[in-house]
Amino acid sequence: MSTISRRTFCKGLLGAGVSVSLSPCGGRSRSFAAGKARTRPNILLIMADDLGWMDLHCQGNKLIDTPNLDRLAREGMRFTDGYAAAPVCTPTRAAMMTGQSPARLTITNHAPGHAKDYGPPGAAVLEADNAKYLPLDHVTIAERLKQGGYDTAFMGKWHLSSRRGQRDKPPRERDLRPEHQGFDVNVGGCSYGGPPTYFDPYRIPALKDRRKGEYLPERLADESIVFLRKARTKPFFLALWNYAVHYPREAPADLIAKYSKRRGRGIKIQAYAAMVEGMDKAIGRVLAALDTLGLAKTTLVIFTSDNGSLDGDNRPLRGVKGYLYEGGIRVPWIVRWPGMVKPGTTCSTPIISTDTYPTLLEAAGLAPAADKVLDGRSIVPLLRQSGTFKRDAIYFHYPNYAFHKRNRLGSAIRQGRYKLIKHYDDGSVELYDLDNDIGERTDLSAKLPAKARQMKAKLELWLKQSGAKMPKRAATAGKSKLKGNCLDEIHNIAASDSGCVSLRR
Repeated sequence: MSTISRRTFCKGLLGAGVSVSLSPCGGRSRSFAAGKARTRPNILLIMADDLGWMDLHCQGNKLIDTPNLDRLAREGMRFTDGYAAAPVCTPTRAAMMTGQSPARLTITNHAPGHAKDYGPPGAAVLEADNAKYLPLDHVTIAERLKQGGYDTAFMGKWHLSSRRGQRDKPPRERDLRPEHQGFDVNVGGCSYGGPPTYFDPYRIPALKDRRKGEYLPERLADESIVFLRKARTKPFFLALWNYAVHYPREAPADLIAKYSKRRGRGIKIQAYAAMVEGMDKAIGRVLAALDTLGLAKTTLVIFTSDNGSLDGDNRPLRGVKGYLYEGGIRVPWIVRWPGMVKPGTTCSTPIISTDTYPTLLEAAGLAPAADKVLDGRSIVPLLRQSGTFKRDAIYFHYPNYAFHKRNRLGSAIRQGRYKLIKHYDDGSVELYDLDNDIGERTDLSAKLPAKARQMKAKLELWLKQSGAKMPKRAATAGKSKLKGNCLDEIHNIAASDSGCVSLRR
């Protein structure tokens, strides 16, 4: 689809469908918004980078102070079983922009990832082919909202435009940035997976240096507030996708000093904890601006993360970023929508990043394209605690090696209380009862073979229907023989330009 056709894309639209529900949050409770007139809300979509499920005070972390996000949770709905579409950054971001799964998009690994047919020494399988950027022929949620009359702006980490090694071939990296994907304003969005530094001078394309020593989360908050002050005549869509709390671990001196004195469960690395509060403080300024400008009551706010944590204390979850265990994919999800979401509520229905696109369309009263496949479902019925919502399962496909190269290539399905992971190195599966074993310590695949077979078949059908790219057998099969301390290896890789960080010196 050409750029022109994308901008004129409103023809042939169908009415948005509403899914059916087995058990919406709140059970049989009456809609909180019943009887109230529907108006198009402003939309503030906030995403953290690498923030884990246990990294917020309101999620149960007693040692990290996040008063602004805690307040957001008190004023809205907190999803206890919210997921990222992938255990690494780029696929989740693409899923949020398109409403399609990483498997369907074939964007399944962090960009730029590894060389073609990569596998660590001794690996039984080589990773699947995967796209490195989001093509322009996708109609993003920003484009759809813009067509619907919204002012749009992007602040922060994009990571959907990598063209490393292909800079002289179209499309160029700068032609794939947010301003070419539906955003009127772009501050900081480029191919980078992480900033060279969090302090000005940042050395980030699309972000001009301003004041030496200023902190990047504060700068993005400043730019967001400038946009909010100008967006008064039309509804707005602001995507504030923080670079924080991605590596490198840097925070203001006062927060470093504060957390250097804190020890215990909930903090694995003091500087990381300082970064979490630093991000929360900056987000608080943006939320305060909504109040000051009289926009809070008409703004739908969503907060989540692009994958699980690497440097946080993920307990009781198993695994970290780059793994299909809960520690790699379960993330915070908070939604505030005055008049539509009852304050102080929680919901245990599983939701996933791909749900963002249809949710925002329904909230804005817009229809999806007639020919567009959406893998997500609108969660508006869950937010309103009424209506109908039905989804039998959610799916994950990660046929690639993470930057730390320690994960097993696999796919996963969560169906109700059960979760099954299929591994591609030996074809084995693991089955867990998340209601009773959130830490995924007891594999039930041998005890419940019929359940494992049913879920495996369902997963394989979904992969086939999605057109998922699959791993390939290595010429010399065998298990990986990587040696050394895992965290040391992760941090060494993160400090280079070979992984998700994408530093530019």
